[in-house]
Amino acid sequence: MKSKKVARVRIEDVAAQAGVAISSVSRVLSGHKSVSETMKIRVEKAVNNLGYRPDHLAQSLRRGTTHTIGFMIRDIMNPFFSTIAQSCEAELRKSHYSMILINSSGTEDTEKLNFAILKSRRVDGVIASLVSETSDSVKEDLELFGAPTVLLDRKLPGVTSSAVLSDHALGVKKAVAHLLSQGHTRIAFISGPKDMYVTKNRLEGFRSAYKDADEKIYPELIRLKDFTEKYAKEETLKLFKLPKPPTAILTGGIGASGGTLHALKEIGKVPEKDVTIVALDEWPLFDLLNPPISSVYRNPELIGRYAAELILELIRGEAPRTILIPTTFHNVAETKARTNSNKGKKSY
Repeated sequence: MKSKKVARVRIEDVAAQAGVAISSVSRVLSGHKSVSETMKIRVEKAVNNLGYRPDHLAQSLRRGTTHTIGFMIRDIMNPFFSTIAQSCEAELRKSHYSMILINSSGTEDTEKLNFAILKSRRVDGVIASLVSETSDSVKEDLELFGAPTVLLDRKLPGVTSSAVLSDHALGVKKAVAHLLSQGHTRIAFISGPKDMYVTKNRLEGFRSAYKDADEKIYPELIRLKDFTEKYAKEETLKLFKLPKPPTAILTGGIGASGGTLHALKEIGKVPEKDVTIVALDEWPLFDLLNPPISSVYRNPELIGRYAAELILELIRGEAPRTILIPTTFHNVAETKARTNSNKGKKSY
């Protein structure tokens, strides 16, 4: 018995059922801003009723687009970046875009290869957390790539792109001000390369807090070279070999926080008892520490949504822009005090 061939639902069928023009269906499906809410509801209802699925291959051949975005990150193992990527992909899907996730492993050579791969795939744009902000090679790669670009926490002078930046200085200043108020003057700071926006911005908040408190910064406690767990562990071990080791440490990122915690365990130091830790970026598993550690938080879900929004704007031909997201100091001592206070309250 021969199987009955099911006719493919066409965009014309959607337009007919919705009672609108084909061009209106196209605008709804592409996420165009000029579409009214009423129009959007009518078209989406028809799409769902008919089970319509756009033929992206045919659209690509006609328009020279692929409805695909490249998402390039330094470290795919970092849960912070994974959350950003997940949020970004979910937002892109709403506009019928798919996403190619590609890892640079923190090296410029791999990043260069990744740009070539994404270009060969003819992606419509790229969202990138670049390895370097000063390399001429990176700038050249972006220029040769030639597609709309959104940078994550990176600033590249002379490169036309949109960007999602975090105001690291805001949260770091509050964290350091708190530490200084608690009597910590020898505060160590372990983070990535000092010529990158993230580190420069964090250092700005660090210095500002010391200046406001009229306290002296100890340069030997500042270690700025790499975001990796390995580097942070090595530097933490070195810090505790100093005649006067730090009483508090800021760790620049989830990898750095992990490295510092491993080092402290190795030398028998207990976080929050022997040395105070403030992690710059949160990781859910930090809550399992006893006692837990404080952190400076930036919202990865929000970063992902904004990155998707900006890349779609560029694809539509809108002007590049930068979005600045605030960071927040999460003080575990205050959180614990609030929790204990709430425990004593009766509920009715």
